[in-house]
Amino acid sequence: VQLQASGGGLVQTGGSLRLACAASGRTLSGVGLAWFRQAPGKEREFVAAIARSGGATYYTDSVKGRFTISRDNGKSTVYLQMNSLGPEDTAIYYCAAQPGIITSSLGVSSSYNYWGKGTLVTVSS
Repeated sequence: VQLQASGGGLVQTGGSLRLACAASGRTLSGVGLAWFRQAPGKEREFVAAIARSGGATYYTDSVKGRFTISRDNGKSTVYLQMNSLGPEDTAIYYCAAQPGIITSSLGVSSSYNYWGKGTLVTVSS
């Protein structure tokens, strides 16, 4: 699976962005998908995931109610809609994919073998 993330950019506090991650090389059916982010000087952290069945979604507490992850298997794309952005959301955002991943591992970066190159999100105050 090859992943290409896009949609990052500069936005003011309170603004919105939608990230997209397009996959190639295989269908996304049966593939767990996630977004992680890494802020300057910090470790990569889990942001959101969607189960391989497509029905269940998971979020880190800091983005609940503001971010929404979704998938379109027909377009082989996973999205991250980000609203009410703040400076603390500034980071490089990475998409990740793993066929057959179990639910309990969706938030664990080491569970994913396939990663996109990342897209930079900068939120100005």
